[in-house]
Amino acid sequence: MPLLDIKNLKLDFLSGETGLRAVDGVSLSLDAGETVCLVGESGCGKSVTALSIARLVPTPPAKYVGGEILLNGRDVLKMSPAELEQIRGGVVSYVFQEPSASLNPVIRVGKQIKESLKLHRPERATDEEVIRLLKLVRIPAPESRIRNYPFEMSGGMQQRVMIAMALASEPKLLIADEPTTALDVTIQAQILELLLDLKQRLGMSILLITHNLGIVGDIADRVAVMYAGQVVELAPARELLRHPLHPYTKALMNSVPKLNGTAMRLEAIPGNVPRIGNFPPGCRFYPRCPSAQPECANTMPELVEVEPKRWVRCLYAK
Repeated sequence: MPLLDIKNLKLDFLSGETGLRAVDGVSLSLDAGETVCLVGESGCGKSVTALSIARLVPTPPAKYVGGEILLNGRDVLKMSPAELEQIRGGVVSYVFQEPSASLNPVIRVGKQIKESLKLHRPERATDEEVIRLLKLVRIPAPESRIRNYPFEMSGGMQQRVMIAMALASEPKLLIADEPTTALDVTIQAQILELLLDLKQRLGMSILLITHNLGIVGDIADRVAVMYAGQVVELAPARELLRHPLHPYTKALMNSVPKLNGTAMRLEAIPGNVPRIGNFPPGCRFYPRCPSAQPECANTMPELVEVEPKRWVRCLYAK
């Protein structure tokens, strides 16, 4: 049984009496000890899907209109507030992007980590445990760092504090939403290496949200590509990076800088992700697709298994 099994999830944002579909039939599973990357441009529904796993999207304005989110075999969408409080942090923890906006600027980082311990492991809510967690995420001199305020730390150090806070409750699933945003490339590599090391040492699963396919090769077991609220391709990471099948995945790959390339300019994807409530009637990538055919304009493709463990939403994938 998968640790996480999302089945045909549908979520609307209410605008007056009208529901605007932000997540449309997303299905995704994640096994124990596995790392899955959820990839796509801003506005494609990655973060909303991730927040839905612990029902963190406020209702209203959101409304869950269909599907299941099975966490350890239990449907999150049917849980009571008390049950949700137990799984938030206890089973699934989040590392959000922009740590400077997530950490309280007027509370010392040690106290903020201790608050998480008090909620889920009150018997371990001690300075010694906070120091152990800071050592786990490779923060130097943790004995003195626990008294720092967030503004006294670099962006990379703040992100490590966020990871330590997420690990304080010993979750089975860590969801990292753009954990390398606004960090320089050296610190990005360190954070990704840290996540991979923690996964192996602690045996947890990771769902990594990113818009950059260039960072998933070394960390992901599988990759799910989202576009306009739908999963358009799902495959083992190495196979997807070696041979993408969906035109959108190919376009994302072509937009990644190549160290051995000779091109002077990157290939941009024309147009923009369509706005919620203004999706094309057929394939949602049709207006931007270089391989579009007339049939694509009016026929919504299904997500089908074209090869073992490879799923694609395209009428002409090859």
